[in-house]
Amino acid sequence: MEIPLQAQVECKDGVYGRSVFVLINPVLDKVTHLVVKGDSFPNIEYIVPVEVVSETIVDTIRLRCSKAELEKMDPFIKTTYIEEKATGANFGYRGEMYGMGSYYYLPYVDPEMTVQVPVEHRQIPPGELAVRRGTGVEATDGYVGHIDEFVVNPKNGHITHLVMREGHLWGQKDVIIPISAMGDTRDDTVFLTLDKHQIEALPTFPVHRRWS
Repeated sequence: MEIPLQAQVECKDGVYGRSVFVLINPVLDKVTHLVVKGDSFPNIEYIVPVEVVSETIVDTIRLRCSKAELEKMDPFIKTTYIEEKATGANFGYRGEMYGMGSYYYLPYVDPEMTVQVPVEHRQIPPGELAVRRGTGVEATDGYVGHIDEFVVNPKNGHITHLVMREGHLWGQKDVIIPISAMGDTRDDTVFLTLDKHQIEALPTFPVHRRWS
C-alpha cells in the first residue's frame, strides 16, 4: 500500500481535501495519522488516524468517515494567544504613533495597551514526527533529494521504505531507502545514517503504483 501525499481525500459523502502530512512513530516505524487539509475555506487541517483509511487508488485516499465526522477530529494547527504591548505593527501600521490628549485612535495606540497576538502550533503527538511530500533528505555527506512517498506494509501499517522519485542525485529512477536508514528529523529534513555511495549501492525493487 502506498501513502500518497498531496493526494485527493474522499469521505463517504464526497471529496473533502488533500493529504498534506503523515505522522510517523519512529520507534514502531509506523504511519499513525494523515493530516488532511480541507478544500473549502477556512481550509482547516485535521489529524486523521490511518485506521480510517479504507483504500488508496489512483492518487486518491478514501476514508471510512463522513465529512462531518472528519471535522470532529483534532485540528493539526492549534492557535493560542499571547499578550504583547501594542504597537503600530500590531495593527498593520508602520508609521509614528501620535496621541491626542489621553486618547489614542487607530492607527494611534496607547503604548500601555496590550493586545492578544495569535500563535499557531502544529499538534504532533509526543514522540512522533510530521513528514510531508518534499521533505529534504540528507545523507551523512550531504543532500540527496526529497521524499515523494512511502512504502507501507498493509498488514500492520509499518513503513518499510522511503521513496525519492524525482529531483534527487540519481536522476529519474526510484531511489528506495529502507526505513532502518532513517536517523533524526529536524527543520523539515530527514537525516540518513548512510552516505551517498551506500545509497547508490542499495538494492532496488519495483514499486507498483495503480496510477503508473
